[in-house]
Amino acid sequence: MIVVATPIGLAATSPLIAWRDGVYIASGLAGILALALLLGQPLLAGGYLPGLGALRGRRLHRWLGIALVALIGLHVAGLWLTSPPDVIDALLFASPTPFSAWGVVAMWASFAAAALALLRARLRIAPKAWRIGHTALAVVIVVGSVVHALLIEGTMEPLSKAAFCALVLLATAKVVLDLRVWVLIARTRRATNRP
Repeated sequence: MIVVATPIGLAATSPLIAWRDGVYIASGLAGILALALLLGQPLLAGGYLPGLGALRGRRLHRWLGIALVALIGLHVAGLWLTSPPDVIDALLFASPTPFSAWGVVAMWASFAAAALALLRARLRIAPKAWRIGHTALAVVIVVGSVVHALLIEGTMEPLSKAAFCALVLLATAKVVLDLRVWVLIARTRRATNRP
């Protein structure tokens, strides 16, 4: 809990928000909260949080995924309200700030992962294909979000932000390695290359 609360608390008390309006502050905090949820998502998917069974963990993973998409929406909507041209530039990959492109890629990957989860049953996606697709999107989300956050010089305190981002990357890497998704990819390739 301290690991998540520290960077959020430091950002919420940053002197850089003193002259910002409420919409801008709320938008920034929504982005920071979304980053915080990224630490829990792989831990829930991998079953690493004590006291949660596999079923409860997966259910909470889904709810946090919905919350993550909602926070991203609030983050972008708030930025739109404060500066529509900047958001348009970011969405068109025309922004002069490199962090924008990383955030946009992570945003679209988040939306794609959510859509994949919602449509999984309807499209009858095979479990193997589901795991590969969802994991690949999760890696894009995490890497894009971490780079986005690290490139921004804003309200998040640099050391706690870097440490938190490292934890998010490590947690994601641990789960991806433990779930051995690359084995599924290799098996799928071998199966499709057979004559």
